[in-house]
Amino acid sequence: MLLVCPISEHRRTPIPDNYYELPLWERLYTQRSDVPAITHLDFSARVQTVHKETNERYWQLIDDFRKITDYAMLINTSFNVRGEPIVCTPEDAYRCFMSTDMDALIINDFLFLKKDQPDWQNMSKWKQEFKAD
Repeated sequence: MLLVCPISEHRRTPIPDNYYELPLWERLYTQRSDVPAITHLDFSARVQTVHKETNERYWQLIDDFRKITDYAMLINTSFNVRGEPIVCTPEDAYRCFMSTDMDALIINDFLFLKKDQPDWQNMSKWKQEFKAD
């Protein structure tokens, strides 16, 4: 993820006339595009490209998502709760999934829906332990 590029004009949303004069915090929470999770304050985004020839399975996932949503992108982010180490094992992934507000977890060919999981005995109080930014 070493590349940075501008968000396409057709993805940008109108901003207030005084956007560049707003305090940083207000600019941060102004929606700048229809892909807000990746749009930086200056309308750029960090990108990672995927080629069919080097990772066909992941490329196919992105292409299938594009066919359904018209967005040929997925968000690649760290998998952890603030203050905890990054998930390293399927067990870590399941614990994090069950202890947070995630609705679904996919590990390889397996889909776990929160509503279909048995009661989880190890629910941590992650919302209380780790304050939001």
